[in-house]
Amino acid sequence: MTDRTPVLVLGLGNVVCTDDGAGIAAIHKLLREYDMPAGVLALDGGTLGLSLLPLVDSADQVILVDAIKADGPPGTQVRIEGDEVAPAVYERLSPHQIGVADLLAGASLLDRYPDRVVVIGVVPESIELGVERTPAVEASIPELVERVVEELTAMGYPPVRSSEKRDESHGSAAHVARTLGV
Repeated sequence: MTDRTPVLVLGLGNVVCTDDGAGIAAIHKLLREYDMPAGVLALDGGTLGLSLLPLVDSADQVILVDAIKADGPPGTQVRIEGDEVAPAVYERLSPHQIGVADLLAGASLLDRYPDRVVVIGVVPESIELGVERTPAVEASIPELVERVVEELTAMGYPPVRSSEKRDESHGSAAHVARTLGV
């Protein structure tokens, strides 16, 4: 790809593994409640892993929204940037995070690693099979969305609160897969 994306926001996770779906829940809430400014592409990347490489390697800045293994009780907000990103995604929380590590390593090998990668997430309580998030993590989703909005605003790309509900299928993993031809 020759066209650059100034900021890529990817919600990551597996919605059938309880709290591992926090990043997906947050990205859908973000897309429902906010209009993204020009230069920002926000998508549900699900567990697509290396299939997301064309998006990541064409982005100047990337925000990954995910459940993150870290200190603190479930629902604790986490922000990781710079040299801390690689160890955070290599420490496996769930099967899709190996895909995240591979994704970032692939961008690096292609010498197209984004100028800036920020991981914004929440500490999970459970990643067992289940479609509902635990109460602590579910309660943290609005704050997770606000932290993404704050990060985008600090980058110079402030989202605008939407006046109407957005079509959730636009940012879905299926939409990304169709866009990438997978």
